[in-house]
Amino acid sequence: MLPTPGNLDLFIDRALEEDSASADVTTNSLIPQHLAARALLIPKEPGILAGLEVAAATFRRVDPNLVFTQQLLDGDRVEGDETVATITGSMASILTAERTALNFLQRMSGIATLTDQYVQAIEGTTASITDTRKTAPGLRLLDKYAVSIGGGRNHRMSLADGVLIKDNHLAALQAEGVDLGQAIKRARAKAPHTVKIEVEVETIEAAIAAVNAGADVVMLDNMSPEDMATAVDKIAAHCVVEASGGITLTNVAAVANSGVDIISIGALTHSVQALDISLDYETK
Repeated sequence: MLPTPGNLDLFIDRALEEDSASADVTTNSLIPQHLAARALLIPKEPGILAGLEVAAATFRRVDPNLVFTQQLLDGDRVEGDETVATITGSMASILTAERTALNFLQRMSGIATLTDQYVQAIEGTTASITDTRKTAPGLRLLDKYAVSIGGGRNHRMSLADGVLIKDNHLAALQAEGVDLGQAIKRARAKAPHTVKIEVEVETIEAAIAAVNAGADVVMLDNMSPEDMATAVDKIAAHCVVEASGGITLTNVAAVANSGVDIISIGALTHSVQALDISLDYETK
């Protein structure tokens, strides 16, 4: 879900402040306040739309009198060169809001589009595509919303959402002589009973040890699809199995066919390519 309107305004206000929208010297110097215009949002390439409501709220935050009219909705598939929304009102206000609104819309649509490509690539398997916490600082809710629009699922929203014991946690515990099984038992004893215990492993042997120690979820990190299939055969009856690390559109189908339940992909949000969307103007 998108942030509540009040929280969404906080995202937008920070972005507008970063852009010094209240001191747009170019627009203020050149464009008369009375000049009216109509602007068209037009994707230039195929993709999945996400962030239209955020873009609309950005224009209205700059000028409540601007009218944002959507022809399409978040989640709609576009082929390119069609109008997805129009903005009418003060030309100066539209120009001031344009870059910030497009930044939100292009990034979110890019995330949704990339997520959709991964989802399509594993169609017919039982695996699900999820994101990670590798999101743009301050934009996690919007990034993860865009993943959901693209057909993916959300992993942890924050560190409070579950125990995830990774290699660095285990390395830090080695100084105390705490091994993988003991780490899981310590987490089980100290973490709230409402959260699950997930463990990142890199070998089949470690996956088996994690299950034997009571892990709820085992993350197979940077393992080959063949080793993943072996691990799934040995542990899937006892836990949820997640695959992560080194997963691309080229190999994601093979990973899904290994039998894992979840495939988490940081690239959905940390390496996304923005969808090319332009704002074309018609002055009145």
